[in-house]
Amino acid sequence: MKHRTSPAAVALAATAAVLLTACGGGSDNSKNDAKTAVSKPKSETSASPRAKTSSSTDRPAITFPSDAKNVFDDRKTDDKTKAAILADSALSINAVDEAIFKGSTGTKALGFYNTGKALNSSITYVQGYIDDADTWIGETRYFDRRVTLSGADKAYVTYCSDESKSFIKNKKTHKVDRTPTTANSYVLYHTVLNRSAEGTWQTTDIVSNRGDKACQP
Repeated sequence: MKHRTSPAAVALAATAAVLLTACGGGSDNSKNDAKTAVSKPKSETSASPRAKTSSSTDRPAITFPSDAKNVFDDRKTDDKTKAAILADSALSINAVDEAIFKGSTGTKALGFYNTGKALNSSITYVQGYIDDADTWIGETRYFDRRVTLSGADKAYVTYCSDESKSFIKNKKTHKVDRTPTTANSYVLYHTVLNRSAEGTWQTTDIVSNRGDKACQP
């Protein structure tokens, strides 16, 4: 299991309280964890889903190395708005991981799909990997992704991650930290997304609860 304090753990306590109330409960205890990763489910789609909300927007490409993968459950919905939100939520996650792989907090996608508090905490998260010369390998699964709309331009997305098959790898020593799977391999996330003027659903805030019962297998 790949463990590093996640971007969600950097969120302010007051913000966490607001998000958790809006999304239906939970608490952020990721602050006690050392390192965190990425995940995959049974009927799912892997890699980088592309949102189709704004054809006028020049969306940055996101690339992963061959030994790492994020997999997102294929939650089908006939609601085009919710489908676009889920797609951009996945791209927000992928953008953070791409920054880790590239060893840079200045990647185009990171600031394209994340803004506000979510971007600030993601930069802190990525910088932790850079400072320790770490990356990650394996597969992270994201599942039980749910959308709640709040007006025309705001949405709440909750989801779980399964980090049991992703591991931290040091770039200098090439050592892989293959820690065992525990309840803490599973994390519940609460996120806020706002639609930009160009139509992109950007993640603006995020909190998490590692080991949450709602995400256990």
